[in-house]
Amino acid sequence: MKPVHLNGRSLTRAQVLAVAYGAPVELDEAQLPAVARAADFLAEQVRREEPIYGVSTGFGSNADRLLGSYRLRNGAGSDANNPHESLHAELQRNLIVTHAVCVGEPFAPTIVRAMLCIRINTLMRGHSGVRVETLRSLVAMLNAGVVPVVPQLGSVGASGDLAPLSHLAIVLLGGGEAFLGGERLPGAEALRRAGLEPVTLSYKEGLALNNGTAQMLACGVLALAKLEELADTADLAAAMTIDAFAGRLGAFAPQVHALRPHPGQVAVAAHLMQLLDGSTLADIPYHLVPRFRPWLPESWDTEEARELRFDIGWDWVPDTQRHGREKFYLRFRPFRGGKKHQPQDSYSLRCVPQVHGAVRDAIAQAARVFEIELNSLTDNPIVFPDAQAEHVEQQVVSAGHFHGMPLALAMSYVKAAIPVLASISERRLNKLVDPATNDGLPGFLIGNEDATESGFMIVQYTAAAIVNDLASRAMPASVYSIPTSANAEDHVSMGANEARHVLAMADDLGKVLGLELYTAAQALDLRRDMINAARALAKTASAERLADKVIGAPTARSGGMAVFLAEVDGLREELAASEAFRPGRAVEAAHAEIRASIPFMPFDRAMDGDVQKAVRLVQDGRVLAAARRAVEG
Repeated sequence: MKPVHLNGRSLTRAQVLAVAYGAPVELDEAQLPAVARAADFLAEQVRREEPIYGVSTGFGSNADRLLGSYRLRNGAGSDANNPHESLHAELQRNLIVTHAVCVGEPFAPTIVRAMLCIRINTLMRGHSGVRVETLRSLVAMLNAGVVPVVPQLGSVGASGDLAPLSHLAIVLLGGGEAFLGGERLPGAEALRRAGLEPVTLSYKEGLALNNGTAQMLACGVLALAKLEELADTADLAAAMTIDAFAGRLGAFAPQVHALRPHPGQVAVAAHLMQLLDGSTLADIPYHLVPRFRPWLPESWDTEEARELRFDIGWDWVPDTQRHGREKFYLRFRPFRGGKKHQPQDSYSLRCVPQVHGAVRDAIAQAARVFEIELNSLTDNPIVFPDAQAEHVEQQVVSAGHFHGMPLALAMSYVKAAIPVLASISERRLNKLVDPATNDGLPGFLIGNEDATESGFMIVQYTAAAIVNDLASRAMPASVYSIPTSANAEDHVSMGANEARHVLAMADDLGKVLGLELYTAAQALDLRRDMINAARALAKTASAERLADKVIGAPTARSGGMAVFLAEVDGLREELAASEAFRPGRAVEAAHAEIRASIPFMPFDRAMDGDVQKAVRLVQDGRVLAAARRAVEG
């Protein structure tokens, strides 16, 4: 893979992802003199015995403790492998070894590689005081495939991600644990096998290595990459459901959204129109849509038709019930089938641009914040070696760039948006399986002739359980600060927890969308096949035969039979003249991708394998890729 060039100023989310999944990194040689100047400046200030936080003082609540010129107690805290270690080196080493105290399961290697990439890029700004050789050692470790073991729990998000970043740095020192080639090893052994030597830290290097926002940012970048794909997948799931409902497209027209031009909303409306392009199910006249009736042996005349999984039918609207609706029945024939006589669909269909679009806007806001953070300095204190100043405090400035609140609040916004997207998906799924709301499809999307079948009933339960779980996890961690370091660090961001939650919640959102696509594919088959069965019958049968599918015909005694048959014949002629009904081209391609793995379910069967496949189709992006290829033509 092509190396990612790091200069401290131009790192992108796409490059972080490339490194996360295996790309090496390289340093911008033109920027290294600036890195070296800051390190040399700190060395000179130490020689001059200037008091500098984190260089010649302790950390956090120990910031008022100045390092002496000699050790008060021999052996206290010193490195047994380096008996001549200076107090300054001991200070930096102790910072790392005492701060590497995270617990829990390790982060995936992708997250840890992203953390390393982000940290190296930050240090390349030249305001942290690390030596060039230390940076080169970090790069060598990353490029050699040495992946520090970083347990997931332990950061409060200020001063940055101290504990997890210490787990990164401790391996550089020859401590901790690391993965190499998939094997979990002591850090020193991993370095040895990779042909690398441990590093002895110099002035401020421990603080520069563990004081920053790399963990929360790495988790956030990987989460956003998933969520951007899932936002498109959610649009696709909605489009397939809209086709399965023979829905109305007017709510997605560009002139509609020009009047309320939130960027995400406009984008989703346009995306839906792309996905539904070519559909002859959407906007179909109400009267052409039959409703489901249970299959009976006498439902169909031919052997071919008897293979169908359903019967179909309409209700006839007699003249006495058309009062006040005469104009409507001049435009639409007087038959009620599966599609209700109303010009608007339910909110979960009609308001997809407004809901999905708002989620996209939350993701876009987080992306804006992340792109700033990727090329920002996030440790403390900040070194300005070239500044003209009377006092060193004006050149080594203690500030708060390590505080993760910009990231934390951006991820709180995304965190609240995830269950919103999952919830509207579950509502569409529920609408598909409920015979009271699915516009004439069979209950739970199964024929159930013998009353023994549950169909897709419990798929909705699973989606509901996940949505509830997501909603219960959406409480923002950023609003609950717990002070640390003996109240020296008295307000923290909890951004690391926020980012971990968002990353995990993105995976569960994908499961809900997979369940909707699985269910929508079944519903789409039924809707398309029912309308096309009506069309096939109309092409071969008489008005009298089609009239057998209509409830409410007048009796011979009441008269009006001739008018009724004439109106049925009009319905027959319109159906017969229609082209075969089909979904949008992109929806059709996605449906075909689903059907390549999961066949239609005509009768109850074990569904656990189907559900797993549906979730994987979303996780690996295959169903979305099929739709995108169709859109691109």
